[in-house]
Amino acid sequence: MLRDFPVSESPSLRARIDAWLADPDPSSAPEPRLAATVMFVRDGAAGVEVFMLRRVATMAFAPRMMVFPGGGVDPRDAEAHLPWAGPSPAAWAQQLRVDEARARELVAAAVREVFEECGVLLAGPSADAVVDDLASDHWREQRRRLLDREASLSQVLVEHGLVLRSDLLGYRAHWVTPVFEARRYDTRFFTAAVPAGHRADDGTTEADLATWVRPAELLQAWRDGEALMLPPTVVAVEEVAAASSAAEFIAERPVVETVQPELVDTGSGVVLRATLPR
Repeated sequence: MLRDFPVSESPSLRARIDAWLADPDPSSAPEPRLAATVMFVRDGAAGVEVFMLRRVATMAFAPRMMVFPGGGVDPRDAEAHLPWAGPSPAAWAQQLRVDEARARELVAAAVREVFEECGVLLAGPSADAVVDDLASDHWREQRRRLLDREASLSQVLVEHGLVLRSDLLGYRAHWVTPVFEARRYDTRFFTAAVPAGHRADDGTTEADLATWVRPAELLQAWRDGEALMLPPTVVAVEEVAAASSAAEFIAERPVVETVQPELVDTGSGVVLRATLPR
């Protein structure tokens, strides 16, 4: 299904688009970096809500955009001795359509990034439990160690006798940044619920807003030009808006195909066009 998205009015984005249209050269496009993002959802009074961040205006990629917590894969996410429970890296490799090592990296990055950015740790002392008391100074120090690259996710889990809970993640989408962008990402979108006793917070310095949002309200703000979102985020928020419950949304196994938007001049303006899975 073809879908056209309006180009954001972000001055930096428009400058990149204009430069690319003046001299398009796909061979100069950088290789996209592997990345993972997690859509935390919960049941609210008016329907399913999703936790989102608004990136600070100084960010090199997607400034001022509403996004889900996540980020790029770190080399240490590949550590083979990462304590693991739930579907194995081999099982995730089949679902993600990658090799086992890359699947381990992507799932580890998803778990690490959401702990760094919003203080939720999808891990526990056993395959059917989750860690608690994450609001303590001790766990804030563990977040800092990860952020400063003083420790890997594997090290933190081993030190605390924990296992990564891959069963707490669902798989939702796969998007690749368009070729005109100077920073490109090959991003897997996961879903999850915030475990009982955890609280998604605003502890990251990369965002000036961290909050649970009602999808319909955010989509209206985007249509009105009051909120900025990239096409993958728009589609994801629309899917949350249509969900009947958080649990069903996480349990869904939609068709996932790689989506990479491209710039198209329609004659009446430039749009980002994407072929979405049916």
